Amino acid sequence: MLTKTIRRLALATAFSVAFAGAVFAQNPMVGGAAMFADKNIVENAVNSADHTTLVAAVQAAGLVETLQSPGPFTVFAPVNSAFERLPDGTVDTLLQPENKDALVKVLTSHVVAGKLSASDLMRRARANGGRYNMETVSGAPLTAVLRGNNVYIFDQAGGAGRVTIADVNQSNGVIHVVNRVLLPRM
Repeated sequence: MLTKTIRRLALATAFSVAFAGAVFAQNPMVGGAAMFADKNIVENAVNSADHTTLVAAVQAAGLVETLQSPGPFTVFAPVNSAFERLPDGTVDTLLQPENKDALVKVLTSHVVAGKLSASDLMRRARANGGRYNMETVSGAPLTAVLRGNNVYIFDQAGGAGRVTIADVNQSNGVIHVVNRVLLPRM
């Protein structure tokens, strides 16, 4: 009897650990931090060491409350090194209070209303000759382009960011990490 109970307990524990690992594995690590599907975009982004510039910009632009709302949103989140590749002084200039409108336009040019997974983007692009056009909440266009197994997001200015980490699910949408800042026409 005791042996049966111990076996059941061991089996239940093994199942629980495996199940918890499978649930956790649904979201990739980003910037050295776990991303949790039950947290919103801002709650997760603040934990990513790769997104400190983006988080500071979102705060300066006054977009925290928006990105904590129910959404859903698809966010193409540039890493710190993407901001560093902008011309010298660009980030500092955008973060100045008198440039808040321009900062909001740049940041909202990374956000699409609705939740689009990587498979959604790929499926829609394949159905349209390898390209899928989207409109951001700023009104700027973005285009997902398939190149081999990679998805590139082209901005209105003609630049392209590669999706480096896809499908970081959030309670209010999804984040796809990109290696470039997506720019609207200013």
